[in-house]
Amino acid sequence: MAIRVLLVDDQPLLRTGFRMILETEQDLAVIGEAGDGLQALDQVRALQPDVVLMDIRMPRMDGVEATRRITGPTKDGPAKVLVLTTFDLDEYVVEALRAGASGFLLKDAPATELVQAIRVVAAGEAMLAPSITRRLLDKYAEKLPSGEEPLPDALHTLTERELEVLKLVARGLSNAEIAADLFVSETTVKTHVGHLLTKLELRDRVQAAVYAYESGLVRPGS
Repeated sequence: MAIRVLLVDDQPLLRTGFRMILETEQDLAVIGEAGDGLQALDQVRALQPDVVLMDIRMPRMDGVEATRRITGPTKDGPAKVLVLTTFDLDEYVVEALRAGASGFLLKDAPATELVQAIRVVAAGEAMLAPSITRRLLDKYAEKLPSGEEPLPDALHTLTERELEVLKLVARGLSNAEIAADLFVSETTVKTHVGHLLTKLELRDRVQAAVYAYESGLVRPGS
């Protein structure tokens, strides 16, 4: 079955461009569009998309609040949110991830990257591009813990291997890359990721990456 995609952006020209790209893919179907967060909520309820391609800055309701409502405890469906951003709006990306987004992508990303990101998010994985993550976290390094503060108590519930996996997740590595780095199977990595998400009460690996930086476990540039 095709992945059902809802396009949310206040610029009609951008929505048209995204539609043209996605409609060339047999496994993707654009089922609707919205020009602001409120329209997006209505469309999610009515159309039940698999993935919402979400802009951040929009009139009436921004993408952060719309994401929070789409993915929160009162959500009306299984929709995942993939946030679109530009580097000059990076501060909003972290808020969108905290709100429940499954990842973020630059608006000027190549078409192939956009298509792959939608497939990854639809499959229940997180879209955490290492290059974007590093630049984002480097920009806000001064706001993050210095590394000298004690680690949160929750981190002490993780095994040594789970801590290793969390650090690699925070650096944007995929399960396959983590498996190669630690000389274990992908199945083993998935098990470790599942355990650490449960212990830290996190939704997915995007939240895990943000948590790792905010807790001081990982430092930008390390």
